[in-house]
Amino acid sequence: MTETIPWGADAAASADPALEAARAWLAEDPDPETRDELAGLIERAEGGDAEASASLHDRFDTRLAFGTAGLRGELGAGSNRMNRVLVAQSAAGLAAFVRDRVPASTPETPASIVIGYDGRKNSAVFARDSAEIFAGAGLRAILLPRMLPTPVLAFAVRHLGADAGVMVTASHNPPRDNGYKVYLGGEDDGAQIVSPADAEIAARIDDIAADVPVSRIPRSLGFEVPGEDILDAYVAQTAATAPAPEGARDLRWVYTAMHGVGHETLDRLLSTAGYPAPITVDAQIAPDPDFPTVAFPNPEEPGAMDLAIEAAVEAGAELILANDPDADRLAVAIPDGAGGWRRLSGNDVGLLLGWRAARQARAAGAPEGSSLACSLVSSPGLAAIAGHYGLDFHETLTGFKWISRAPGMVFGFEEALGYLVDPHVVRDKDGLSAAVALLELAVQARASGSTLGGMLADMATQFGHFASAQVSMRVDDLAVIGHIMARLRAEHPTDIGGIHVSRVDDLLEGSGALPPGDVVRLWLDDGSRLIVRPSGTEPKLKVYIDVRGDSAEDAASRTAALEDASRALIARLQG
Repeated sequence: MTETIPWGADAAASADPALEAARAWLAEDPDPETRDELAGLIERAEGGDAEASASLHDRFDTRLAFGTAGLRGELGAGSNRMNRVLVAQSAAGLAAFVRDRVPASTPETPASIVIGYDGRKNSAVFARDSAEIFAGAGLRAILLPRMLPTPVLAFAVRHLGADAGVMVTASHNPPRDNGYKVYLGGEDDGAQIVSPADAEIAARIDDIAADVPVSRIPRSLGFEVPGEDILDAYVAQTAATAPAPEGARDLRWVYTAMHGVGHETLDRLLSTAGYPAPITVDAQIAPDPDFPTVAFPNPEEPGAMDLAIEAAVEAGAELILANDPDADRLAVAIPDGAGGWRRLSGNDVGLLLGWRAARQARAAGAPEGSSLACSLVSSPGLAAIAGHYGLDFHETLTGFKWISRAPGMVFGFEEALGYLVDPHVVRDKDGLSAAVALLELAVQARASGSTLGGMLADMATQFGHFASAQVSMRVDDLAVIGHIMARLRAEHPTDIGGIHVSRVDDLLEGSGALPPGDVVRLWLDDGSRLIVRPSGTEPKLKVYIDVRGDSAEDAASRTAALEDASRALIARLQG
């Protein structure tokens, strides 16, 4: 018998593991769009196209990692992308984890899981695939009736007493991304997953991916689709956290949903709580997965709120509120007193809401152990507020998976526009409850002849002039961030901007009450603090700067100097 021996490009192609993995993936992919995309890449790679071959290696040399943030990545074919194959394997692995975690689950009283989704491309598809697979695994699967904000899903996990929840969203990431966020019920009380649950789920996903073809993962159409009861309950309970004070009806304000899913739920919430409807940014009010008016659908990004500011100027508004696309974050802008608009930082808003929570806690006679909490990269001003009102204070690693677990918490926040206003309703950041709480503060400030800007000034007078800033570097190659962090750990700076570094905390192995994290904290002789860490959701390295000055001007000047010094430090470490 004559054996045909591959030669040249064909020989290289036949020996390429990425190409072999792509062919196997193609045979299992149920999505016509990603099948066509992958078939074209395979054909080009087989013909010797180096660019197509490199793309296959990027897609198949590794697997999109499941961690405490669940999954998040670019849409497309391959194990290193978000797609229906990866989601099916993830759903099957999560189902196995939930069954193991709830040993009392029986066919008569199965463990339950609720699924929500936002308006991004393929969110509804991934959610339905997940519901079918959870039902096929014998779980009680509850698919929310339409695209809804992430806080509604987080609420539903607790409201329904579910054992787990999944939200299909990539929050404020670029348009081509999507994700898979997991919550746990039971003793976790509707919070996001933390270690070791993430590793246990990841191991079960890997087992499924290695042993079970996607076509053989059991599915069932026996999932439930509830009516409006869940949303009605969320609206009622959230509205009760900040009912409109007298005079609210005269408030003129602007709102943008940033092409996301926040507006419908917020509209119902405003009506129930008694606040006036906003002037909307119509070009951004309806869900649109292409996010056509912004470079990034993140209210923190430069230019993202330009249309809202234009609308506010035209309407003579007093306030701008903006949700991110899944409505778990809130951005705020106010008049700057000089004819322009000032975007408040997440720390500004967090301290205002923290002050509100502390006053309410004292007025209500909050029990001993009640606390305020924030992530370690958020303003130390919250600790000053907590101390003044006799509350405990807890500092956590970044992310609401940690903040929501702070003992006795009555309010928590992180500087990245995330606020947990009422932990009895939702144990995650919630941009909708934060919106009505901010409206309450705005009305109260106006009733006393002041503004939110005046309230910030009063707070600084009482608790100190805290200022914060952030320097970030977006990268195409995550290895660059790893290189910078490694050099920072190996070569601690002795001074930053001419100010001596008095202490360095490397949290890689944990520190005190903080679990391990990829974080380096630098304390300076003048009391300032710098924290360096990779972003948990984007390809960015971030430096967080916090200063307490003798005045607002002093704090701002010192912060600006440390911003320049931080950029110089990153440039030196990158070189």
